[in-house]
Formats: sequence, C-alpha cells, structure tokens
Amino acid sequence: MFSYIKNMFTVYEEGNFIPITIVILCIIGVFLYKSSFFLKIVDWMKKSSKKSINSNYYDVIDYDSLNELTETAGYCYDINQDIFYSHINAWQREMGYCRLYDEATAPLNMIIDCEPIYFEYDNKRWLIEFWKGQYGMTTGCEIGVYSTTGPDLDTIFFNGTFYDSVSDDDLLRMACILRKNGKRMFKRKDTHWWLTGFKLGEFSQPWELTMDLKITLKNKIMRNEFIKGLKNAGYLDEEIFVMGNSVKLRFDKPRTKQPYSRNAFIEHVAQKQNKELCEEYQYITYGYNNVLDKIYAIQRYDPNMLVKLLMIGKSESIFEDYWKIKKYL
Repeated sequence: MFSYIKNMFTVYEEGNFIPITIVILCIIGVFLYKSSFFLKIVDWMKKSSKKSINSNYYDVIDYDSLNELTETAGYCYDINQDIFYSHINAWQREMGYCRLYDEATAPLNMIIDCEPIYFEYDNKRWLIEFWKGQYGMTTGCEIGVYSTTGPDLDTIFFNGTFYDSVSDDDLLRMACILRKNGKRMFKRKDTHWWLTGFKLGEFSQPWELTMDLKITLKNKIMRNEFIKGLKNAGYLDEEIFVMGNSVKLRFDKPRTKQPYSRNAFIEHVAQKQNKELCEEYQYITYGYNNVLDKIYAIQRYDPNMLVKLLMIGKSESIFEDYWKIKKYL
C-alpha cells in the first residue's frame, strides 16, 4: 500500500503541483482494506488453513468453497471459460444505480468505458448501461438494466435520477461477446438484470476491447424506445441491427460523456498499478492450469494479493454513496 502511494507521487517531476485527488485516492485505498469483504476473505483463509500437514489442499478448497466465497462478493465462477460472472441475486441488486457510481470507478482503479442509454417505457424511466474495461485485476464487461417511477433526487450528496435494479418481471434476455484486439475472450448470455463477465489476471486498456451485445426487449414499443435512446446517445442507424424485439450493436468507443473523475492522471496511476498486479499474478501462477491451483499459489507466495484478487468487478466501495442517499429514496 505504501509503495503504491510512493509511486503516485513520482508520476510528476519534482516541483510540480500534486493534485488533491492523490490524497483522496490514498484515503480510499486504506479504507478498501477495512471493507467487510476483506474480513470475509480473512475468515475464509483462516478456515482453509485448518488442515493437517499431510492433508490435500483440495480437501479444504474446491470449486464449491470457491463459489461460496465469491458469492459473498456477488459472483460465481465459470470453469469452462475461466471467468467470474454476477449471479441473479447478487447483493449489488439492492443498490440500484446512479451517476455517482460511475464517478467512483476510476479513483478505485477501475478504468472502464461507460455507456448509459436512457429511455422511457410503460410510465417508467429506464437506464440500460454498458461497461467494459479494466476492473483492478480483471478485464471485463457488463450490461445493467434499471428503471424508476420516482422523482429526481435533490440532496447535498446527489442531484439526479436514482434507478432501481429491475424486478424479476422486467428481466431481459441479454448476450454479449467481449473481444480484445479482435480476439474473443469470452461470451455470456442469460435472462438477467446485470449480465457480466470478468477475466482474472488479464490486463487491458479499454480501447483494446470491443463488446458485441444483443438485448431482447419486452415488445416492439419498448424496443423502439430503446433504439431512440441509442440514437440520442450518438449511435447511427447503420450501427443498430434489429431482429424482432432484439437489438444488436457493437460497443467500442463510447459515444456518451465519460465520468469527470476519469482524468489522464488518475487513469495513468490506476492502470500502472493494475498492470503491475496482473503481471505479478501471471508470474506467480505461471504453469498452473486451473483457478484453484492459481489461488493456492497466490495464497502461498503472496497472500496480500488474495484480497485484491477476489475483489472482482464492482466492489462494495463503489456503492458507499448509496447509504448516504438511501434515506431520500
């Protein structure tokens, strides 16, 4: 942690002004280590260490116990594609979504492209948002579906629209393929409110990634309203493909304005650390063929990395603002 802080202060030449965002970033980093998920990981590690000297590692940690741990973070593991993905009843579902969450990503080492698509349907305001990029130690992508019937918030913490994660009645059939420099990394499809995929230990720049996605809307009216939202965001007719109630498109370069917090300095610092962590992960786990062996190697050679390794996708720190504005909802 302290070496990271030192690195941040060496980005600029001596004598230049150091933005206050550095201090904020450092403070956030310290609190990350005190998150409830960190405590769960520590507890899991203690339990996994309670074995005899001659016992096999897999007697304690197997894919079931791995999923048991990752589910506390809102994710499951796909052994066939070697990726993590969000399950339907992830705790993040309670948190809904607002613009504050996107603003929190870059200072927390999540350098991701955001593409919010707004539209109205069935007396509700809807948000379907796409994301892709580097989430700490993982490369990944997301599609989230949210709606609201409430008024905009006007508080000291946030002015704007807060969206709820959609109910089971409004889940949508979605699919996506994430590619890096044209090569497919993984694909996902499900009826969901939050379709995701995250590749551990893979470092990427957001501009290297393309996301081919398909969303099936509830009916023709909803489909047309969603298409209007895409056009308002800057997508052209020839970039939108319609098949019945389904809409297909490619998310490459964002058309909408990106979060203010994602400036060149923060992006440089965050990606520098992300790349170093991914390279260290690849070095430690070289020669291991499955995620259990890799986690065992991390736990053995660099247990401090295990905390970062298992903070997949969007961690609890992203949603801290929810508790500030909850009473206004």
